[in-house]
Amino acid sequence: MDGQEMRLLRSLAAAGVRYVPRAAAATPGLRPAESAPVTAPTAAAASGPAAISGAQSSLFGARRAAEPEPELAAVTEGVLRCVACGLAKTRTRAVPGEGDPHARVVFVGEGPGADEDRTGRPFVGRAGQLLDDIITKGMKLRREDVYICNVVKCRPPENRVPAPDEVAACADWLDRQLLAISPRVICALGSTAARRLLDTERSLGALRGTTHRWRGLPVVVTYHPAYLLRNPAAKTPTWVDIQRVIELMKDP
Repeated sequence: MDGQEMRLLRSLAAAGVRYVPRAAAATPGLRPAESAPVTAPTAAAASGPAAISGAQSSLFGARRAAEPEPELAAVTEGVLRCVACGLAKTRTRAVPGEGDPHARVVFVGEGPGADEDRTGRPFVGRAGQLLDDIITKGMKLRREDVYICNVVKCRPPENRVPAPDEVAACADWLDRQLLAISPRVICALGSTAARRLLDTERSLGALRGTTHRWRGLPVVVTYHPAYLLRNPAAKTPTWVDIQRVIELMKDP
């Protein structure tokens, strides 16, 4: 059983599910041997992501919810209360994410910075201003036309890279957001987002230039805007990646 399947079973347990029907074993992502009772939620699970709402009709593959708004609202409420990892002790505000529930593209970053921790909104600092330019000037969209969120929903102290247990604690929140929206393409901003979504340790350079998949949804990997602020020369290859995103957004 891989890490993604384990996170799914933990989420089911948190929702009060006690077994997975054998019929589900035919669904990609769950093997017949895994059609077994689901253990009751632990205290850690109970303090983390709550039940998956009825708006998400398929737990084992990406399918757009008929009404993603209730599920996203539930995620937001849960994130604001979440104390599943140590970041809850140091945050000022949790940062669930924001944007169009029916967005064709979801941008996934690493985690909130100081400005985001202060405001409770994703990508509002200098890196956020650059992402806004990519969206508005490059893609000819409005910020409110896309959805923006992070791998972890609380700021790691000193903007350090999130620890594995912190990424795991937020895993179901991000999964639920992506499953509810089911965009035409996910854009992973930086190596932390790429490795989380693709369950790999490969470098960002090795992951760029290819369309990957997360539960059937296309994923394009590119540089994080904060990296572009430090390395302006990377803006040119980033634009190549964004053009791939634009093309995938057009797919029916």
